[in-house]
Amino acid sequence: MAPSNPPTEEIFAPTGIALEQTPPHRSHDPSNNLKRSDPFQFGSRYLLPEDNPFEFNAWDHVEPSAEDLVRFESQIEAQRAAPVSAFDRNRFNTEPEKWWNKFYANNTSNFFKDRKWLQQEFPVLKEVTQKDSGKKVLLEVGAGAGNTCFPILRGNENEDLMVYACDFSRKAIDLIRESEAFEEKDIRAEVWDVASLDLPPGLQAGSVDVVLMVFVFSALHPAQWKQAVSNLWRLLKPGGEVCFRDYGRGDLAQVRMKKGRWMEENFYIRGDGTRVYFFSQVELQDIWSGEMFQSGRYHQADGDHEDELAGITDTSKPAPWFNVTSLGVDRRLLINRHKQLKMYRCWMQGRFLKPRPTGHV
Repeated sequence: MAPSNPPTEEIFAPTGIALEQTPPHRSHDPSNNLKRSDPFQFGSRYLLPEDNPFEFNAWDHVEPSAEDLVRFESQIEAQRAAPVSAFDRNRFNTEPEKWWNKFYANNTSNFFKDRKWLQQEFPVLKEVTQKDSGKKVLLEVGAGAGNTCFPILRGNENEDLMVYACDFSRKAIDLIRESEAFEEKDIRAEVWDVASLDLPPGLQAGSVDVVLMVFVFSALHPAQWKQAVSNLWRLLKPGGEVCFRDYGRGDLAQVRMKKGRWMEENFYIRGDGTRVYFFSQVELQDIWSGEMFQSGRYHQADGDHEDELAGITDTSKPAPWFNVTSLGVDRRLLINRHKQLKMYRCWMQGRFLKPRPTGHV
């Protein structure tokens, strides 16, 4: 069963700061600063009591002060007081793919940066791309314009790796298929809604080794969470892993939301019509362990059919649906030195494993 006590906040940080004179993350020397060091060496600039926070543009693992938290809550209370109209709420929730199609029509693949940091954060991605690691299937949910799957394939040494890139935006899938990097022998791109009742084209239950889900779960309405988790559980092999990263509660993007964007608690509409939810660590623990769905605290989306979920998410079985092997908070303090402003970013990152059958080695 999932733990009854809230998880202790875990941060992604090394055990200490390297004992060297002017390390790259504290250097202003263009020949030796963080931009010139290994691009995967990040997350090590700690804000110490004696530091001037306005010396650098960013600091890692900084929690908001009590004063900042009061300010955050005041801003969110103002958002609640000026919610999305009932008409717009229905409009944005009825056809969410319409707004993502518009998003990708306006923002081509050149708009996005490649996510080169993924193998450091999720070691399983390195494992499945190693030479002679055998037949592996990687499913990316919410593949967008391909800025995650293509960097993975560029570094891939496993001839037996197959990548399935899925997104519920037709325009996003078109961008992937039109890319010069697209090779059908290595990657298949398909339109698929992770919260639908169907599995992705070409994939069967128990056929996937790794699911990559980066800034995707937040685009779902809360009433769709159960079906999405159910689908991923069904797709993964026993022992398979979900690599997860998404927005955290109190992130700058939430605090800055304007009037007319609040739809439900922690759930908003952006200016471009796309939806976004901001998670807490405890909430994600409950979702991915299955505790939320077995506790009577969850209401499923209208139109979902419990009989169609039989064999996918059998709620007679004890939790967890997934073993939450890692779930932490990644915080960053961004600094506008010109305006003397502090801006707090907060992301959630986790690894969720589908349990192996009892007695299976």
